Amino acid sequence: MPDIGIFTPQPTADGSFTFFSPEFGETFHSRYGACEEAQMKFVLPTHLRQKAQQPVLRVLDVCYGLGYNTAAALFTIWEVNPSCRVEWVGLELDLAVPQAAIASQLPGYGNAYNLLNNWPQPIPQILAQLADVQQIDGDRLQAQLIIGDARQTIQQVQRSGFQADAIFLDPFSPPKCPQLWTVEFLSLVAQCLKPEGRLATYSCAASVRTALMAAKLQIGSTPPVGRRSPGTVACRDLQAGNLDAADLSTLSVQEQEHLQTRAAIPYRDPHLCDPADVILHRRQIEQQASSLEPTSHWKKRWITF
Repeated sequence: MPDIGIFTPQPTADGSFTFFSPEFGETFHSRYGACEEAQMKFVLPTHLRQKAQQPVLRVLDVCYGLGYNTAAALFTIWEVNPSCRVEWVGLELDLAVPQAAIASQLPGYGNAYNLLNNWPQPIPQILAQLADVQQIDGDRLQAQLIIGDARQTIQQVQRSGFQADAIFLDPFSPPKCPQLWTVEFLSLVAQCLKPEGRLATYSCAASVRTALMAAKLQIGSTPPVGRRSPGTVACRDLQAGNLDAADLSTLSVQEQEHLQTRAAIPYRDPHLCDPADVILHRRQIEQQASSLEPTSHWKKRWITF
């Protein structure tokens, strides 16, 4: 049994639970609701309900965490098409997180409780198996949870030729985890996206959007969930044969102008091995030397307090 003492379940508004990460100083989900976020920020923007009509659907979950995004994806896919075969890859730094999610202590539930029990079977059983042995090879699901620094494990996925219909990009925030928002990392993630696939993330940071565009993806906004700011959806452009690109919501003038400020200077990690403080400092130096508009000027035009 893993040591789950550092992961204390915290309730969210939709009745689901999340954890607080002492390492990153953030919760894994907002107070709005872990389950609701998974559906609204990841499943809907990647069009999984429509894509579930396919006989085979491939999903890449970057920063698997507690497993909510994958649980929501499997539920949606099999609700639409119970015979759809899912080929799934998840990347996670700390195996203790998914293990704690299936062995948490909640008042009234005894010594162990699976936080994914709100989903119907076989989803809790599947995620418990992933946390236990990190692999499933069944008729409807072929799955592999890869543990380690995602900057290294994404290279393994890319070399394998895995091409995802949907990619969930769900690291901690850029200031806390800049390693997984760099041009170099996101370029590798983009290479794992099918020509007609979609990538979704909760972040609308100008630096993240710039990095996604540097990875040759088109971007659009997704509706806000539990906060004022939207998320981001990305896909290959129409010239690459992706008709889904025509469905991207156009960025507002405010968002477009944000991409012309110093906030849009992306994080860089040339060798995919630098610590967070080095990556943050590198960007700070580039921002200070930039001739782009200061982000504070943009805020004065657009942000009301």
